Amino acid sequence: MTITIRTGGPDDTPLILAMLDSCVEWLVAQGRPRQWGTEPWSANPRAVETVRRYATTGTPYFAEIDGVPAATLTLTDAPGAYLEAADEPERYIHLLASDRRFKGLGAGAALLAHAAEVTRRAGVSLLRVDCYAGDDGKLVAFYEKNGFVRTEAFTHGPDEWPGQVLAQRVR
Repeated sequence: MTITIRTGGPDDTPLILAMLDSCVEWLVAQGRPRQWGTEPWSANPRAVETVRRYATTGTPYFAEIDGVPAATLTLTDAPGAYLEAADEPERYIHLLASDRRFKGLGAGAALLAHAAEVTRRAGVSLLRVDCYAGDDGKLVAFYEKNGFVRTEAFTHGPDEWPGQVLAQRVR
């Protein structure tokens, strides 16, 4: 098994959406619908536009296992509008998702390591991400296992979606 990272672009929006849809299906099957809802992102025009905007204003990356896209994330210069930007230059991770057929094979961790390297090479020392912090906390633990530390908890939207911002210093 070989993991390679490739850079994507706006034309990869359908692939990103397919990975998000795979995650939604898996989360619902696990009884964890609060993270990303119960409906496919590809069926929600607002979600499609969000993915397209990030893929256009940021840089999508894909981890491929033996040439097959297994996971994705998009790197931008700022968080989403629901959070404050840092008081220093930063890179921000959005839309980390994997095709659940590849769960546990290291594609997500490889993407996080790549994002840290891209950030370091750009001369930026702060890499941040936010994620769902509800249910069993496994998602927050995944980021911590990959070198991130918790910085601030938040709630978002009318349903008070529980979130956690995490950061990593890269040198």
